[in-house]
Amino acid sequence: MPARSPVHAAACYKRLLVDTPSASEANGLQAVCDACRRLHRRNLLAAADGNVSLRLGQDEIAITPAGVNKYRLRPEDMAVVRLDGVTVSGTPSSERAMHLWVYRRCPDARAVVHAHPPTAIGWTLAHPELTELPSDALPEVILAAGRIPVVPYARPGSEAMGTELGPFLPAHRLLLLARHGALAWGESLEEAVNGIERVEHAALILKTAFELGGAKALPEDERRALQLLRAKNGPKLL
Repeated sequence: MPARSPVHAAACYKRLLVDTPSASEANGLQAVCDACRRLHRRNLLAAADGNVSLRLGQDEIAITPAGVNKYRLRPEDMAVVRLDGVTVSGTPSSERAMHLWVYRRCPDARAVVHAHPPTAIGWTLAHPELTELPSDALPEVILAAGRIPVVPYARPGSEAMGTELGPFLPAHRLLLLARHGALAWGESLEEAVNGIERVEHAALILKTAFELGGAKALPEDERRALQLLRAKNGPKLL
């Protein structure tokens, strides 16, 4: 895809800064770029893979553009999409359907991150029967996320990517996407990025445990106690 001209990019950036109500809009867009570089440095994104979005007011989101390396992303590259799916400016990610489904179903969602954590994806490739990441041995996962379900496979970029998410929202803020990646949403961008880091870290620990002979589940009474603490602490990803 040919690069947009500096004039066009500046016009899109002006649209973001002038027409939205948030006084901290510029900081928010820069935070998205910083988050993308953070994910790229940790090998949770490669090249133009993945996408990140941020809510703008009630009816619009800013979302990373199609075909742009996330490490080189600039605030003026961001696209704007209405919650009804209409593109306001820029060239939004082809996977925007997932993001829109989250915002429509989850009023508390302020940011959505979709990335490709290698070990987490590997679990869904090696064990397609999994309905959730086997994390009942890890107290940190129970406390930080509760459960991490696996969303059935849908072709990347298709509307089905959004509809497959439906049954899991708004109950779950951290999800594995079978054969594809992970998705996290939160009340802040930091919460969503932390979710992606969390799922890859847990997946790597579990992979190590299984290579060493298997992950042994916590005793049932301890799991119940941790689940009660999770419920008391609320739904945010920690």
